[in-house]
Amino acid sequence: MAKTLSVGLVQQPAWPDKAKSLAESEAGVRELAAQGAELVLLQELHSTHYFCQYEDTALFDLAEPLDGPSGQFLARLAQELDIVLVGSLFERRAAGLYHNTAVVYDRDRGRVGHYRKMHIPDDPGFYEKFYFTPGDADAARHEGFTPIDTSVGRLGVLVCWDQWYPEAARLMALAGAELLLYPTAIGWSPSDDTAEKYRQKDAWTLIQRSHAVANGVPVVVANRTGHERDQSEVGEGIDFWGGSFISGPQGELLAHAGEGPERLLVQLDLARSEEVRRIWPYLRDRRVDAYADLTRRYRD
Repeated sequence: MAKTLSVGLVQQPAWPDKAKSLAESEAGVRELAAQGAELVLLQELHSTHYFCQYEDTALFDLAEPLDGPSGQFLARLAQELDIVLVGSLFERRAAGLYHNTAVVYDRDRGRVGHYRKMHIPDDPGFYEKFYFTPGDADAARHEGFTPIDTSVGRLGVLVCWDQWYPEAARLMALAGAELLLYPTAIGWSPSDDTAEKYRQKDAWTLIQRSHAVANGVPVVVANRTGHERDQSEVGEGIDFWGGSFISGPQGELLAHAGEGPERLLVQLDLARSEEVRRIWPYLRDRRVDAYADLTRRYRD
């Protein structure tokens, strides 16, 4: 018998005003819950603007502990709506130690797990290494590439730049993740030409769909939308391209958002992962005895 799961995501703009941004998130979550969503994914850093466009120590004041005001707000929302909610926090773990953290809230159980972003980019307009420390790789303490068990299944939660790394998706799948979730903040530079913009977006969609194919699990991706200016006025800002989507275990697109604010809702048949893996048994045929060099930076 099929095991179905109603999965939703919110694609939204965000602002420096946390109250305004969280209100936008809340509206999307409530709409999806009213339509029957059991699991809802919010985008990366949905409670603020994308502040990593420039470096400013004052912006560390945006960070909160896991159970700070934003975390408590999301926990209450998940409890009230009786859903599993995956949110995103700029986490203050200690003085001088900050993370980009996805947090999972499970109905009335509150926070049941978190994932601290492991791959941290440092590119023009995406100066994340200034703000974020990579997560710890410690499976014994449920850190690193470790799925989170919830009432709707075992979730492999990763964050944005992690989406380009097949190793991250594979390790989550090898630990029993039943689906992969990627809260994301990615967009174009306004000066990029049209062809380059769509090459970037197509690559972004393709790599994540490939994780579904290679691991035989659904993939859920929530990206932000709208132009966000560089508050320092040095850069030209970022046009976040939206394009959030939900794919099945063969990479098939089940729902795909445009470039504006949008909510997606899909009924996932989780039993299909078993069926697909029986036909394409990639995990069976892996040559684990021949992969030692994957732990090297490069094979000179």
